[in-house]
Amino acid sequence: MKLHEYQAKDIFAEAGIPVPESRLASSVDEVMEAVEDIGYPAAIKAQVHVGGRGKAGGIKIATDEEEAREAAEDILGMDLKGYTVEEVLVEAGVDFENELYVGITMDRGEGKPVAMVSTEGGVNIEEVAEETPEAIAREHIDPAFGLHPYQARKVVFEAGIPDDVAMDVASFLSTLYDLYESNDASDIEINPVMITSDREVVAADAVMNIDDDALFRHPDLAEMEEDAYQNDLERKAGEYGFDYVRLSGNVGIIGNGAGLVMTTLDIVDHYGGEPANFLDIGGGAKAERVANALDMVFSDDNVDAVVFNIFGGITRGDEVAKGINEALEQFDEIPKKVVVRLAGTNAEEGMEILNTDLVEVEKTLEDAVQRAVQNAEEASQ
Repeated sequence: MKLHEYQAKDIFAEAGIPVPESRLASSVDEVMEAVEDIGYPAAIKAQVHVGGRGKAGGIKIATDEEEAREAAEDILGMDLKGYTVEEVLVEAGVDFENELYVGITMDRGEGKPVAMVSTEGGVNIEEVAEETPEAIAREHIDPAFGLHPYQARKVVFEAGIPDDVAMDVASFLSTLYDLYESNDASDIEINPVMITSDREVVAADAVMNIDDDALFRHPDLAEMEEDAYQNDLERKAGEYGFDYVRLSGNVGIIGNGAGLVMTTLDIVDHYGGEPANFLDIGGGAKAERVANALDMVFSDDNVDAVVFNIFGGITRGDEVAKGINEALEQFDEIPKKVVVRLAGTNAEEGMEILNTDLVEVEKTLEDAVQRAVQNAEEASQ
């Protein structure tokens, strides 16, 4: 579960991490009331679960009333990488001299959490990791003992953080790990950590994602789940019980099993397409669940074509075929072309059941993906 910036900042502030004064607003009038209380300059920040909000126009700095109103009118209701902005965080501007990055995530290769610190804050950390990996200092953490104070100091020193703020940054990192561990987070970060002209250290952003399977242990966080949904698609995925991530492409992807879906995403990319989503219907999916998955993908305006990749084990091919038929027979006209690849348990029975007037069928995953990518290209022209 992804928390919004304002939700994560509330948690950070309660743990003792300094954050700028801020207020949540969902209308232009509320924005104007907030900036009147907070003062200028003020940052008006779209509350959406995407990176690069600033480059996409989702964050603006207002230095007076006219600029604040214009920013509020521009950002509220805008489409930001496929998400409609319904709320903004109005935040006091920070007079900063440096921007840093600090974060904790899981290094699956090592099987341990890893603390990361960089002086390259304020930009996409994935780009930094790819282009200049040496700019990120890392320290692996034994979960049996947690992050030792000396480890926090060590990684901060290796990152080249200025001496006069190094201990404050190390304290941020230690607090982040405490929050990461106590809340069953999957990752947690501040990007950027701002160093002000007075050499104070402030969290200007906040990211905190929680392991869905651990929410039963955190009723306070579970209460935030509804507010954390970004749009109707994510809300619908929660209702259906799907593992779903919306992406920026136009090829809708449905599969059973996370590995199979990830493979399909990679092959779509390999053949020049752009995945529109990750949607795992899980094992043992019955006809109704398959129909719900198609309903979700068809509801995404970004999707121009769909590839359905099912390898039967617990999931039976004939049940999948029934679900596809039931979903598509509801339409007078199929909204998007669907390509189906069935293999494994009862795949032959499923192929006999499939209404091939409604779908295109391919025997191999490669052929199915290539057909779907071609369909998406044709539909987008």
